[in-house]
Amino acid sequence: MQDEVKTTTETPKGQPLADAEDSTPWYAIRLFSNNQMRVGEFFKEQGMEFFIPMQYRIYEDEQGRPKKKLRPVVSNLIFVKKTITKQAMQELVRTSQYKMSVITRDRQTREYYEIPAKQMFEFRAMCNPEIEMRKYVSAEEARHKVGATVIVSHGPLKGLTGRLVRENRKYFLLKEVPGIGVMLKVTRWCCKVVQ
Repeated sequence: MQDEVKTTTETPKGQPLADAEDSTPWYAIRLFSNNQMRVGEFFKEQGMEFFIPMQYRIYEDEQGRPKKKLRPVVSNLIFVKKTITKQAMQELVRTSQYKMSVITRDRQTREYYEIPAKQMFEFRAMCNPEIEMRKYVSAEEARHKVGATVIVSHGPLKGLTGRLVRENRKYFLLKEVPGIGVMLKVTRWCCKVVQ
């Protein structure tokens, strides 16, 4: 694990660095195909920054030896930084060769859900594939987990905020964004309740 969460985090497969000082919100985009990397390249060609949560998976090669490969956590979710207007984003999604939709706050208003920059920065830091003792959960599963909002006061995750939840007699810091949640193992003594 890292000594401390830095102001930037490297992301796999050439994805840009996250900047803690940036205040631009993000969109969560649901895909209706398994073309995440191609969709990421599509947004990159449009001059937009994207993020795909990745993790190492073990598989066997032809000789039966275990190999580690970096793979997307979920096959139908990608995050894109909001660098264009809502109307331009709607047009981009509508005219794309890839079938996708931007996650909305509710069905009536169809207002896009904007993920605050700080929340997205922390989520990206927690998704670092080099960090062990991490678990991904569905948005619904994350919503049902009960826990107090805390800030980590010291240790390798110092400064991160989230909900302190308990599972199998272990404590985890839970960070949610639309479509997914990530849990990192923490010591509850390192966390202070946010008032």
